[in-house]
Amino acid sequence: MARSQFRSARKVTGGRYHPFRTKKSTELAGFPAMTKLGERKTQTKRMLGGNVKNVLLQGNEISVTDKKGKSIKTQIVNVIENPANSNLVRRNIITKGCVVETKAGRARVTSRPGQAASLSGKLL
Repeated sequence: MARSQFRSARKVTGGRYHPFRTKKSTELAGFPAMTKLGERKTQTKRMLGGNVKNVLLQGNEISVTDKKGKSIKTQIVNVIENPANSNLVRRNIITKGCVVETKAGRARVTSRPGQAASLSGKLL
């Protein structure tokens, strides 16, 4: 069954919205990439209009910048915290905003690995 971004069939009060039409292909939602810690693995997805989006499924290298603006590429050791969902930390899933332990120190991920197939962040 397709995932949809269309509004819910239920109101906040528990009442029901009566559908005036069926789902449209423009309202289909994709499944989250759930980027894991591991050897780099990407996937290409066809998007609306024939556009192509690269998705990062696994990654272990991150490009971090320090306070001065200097950027280096370093290995990710572990996922430390994730303000979006604490369960993602135990599964070593990398999302935007999560804090990872690198060989250069702790870093916060600033890129969206499920949307751009790259990992970048800022040193804390």
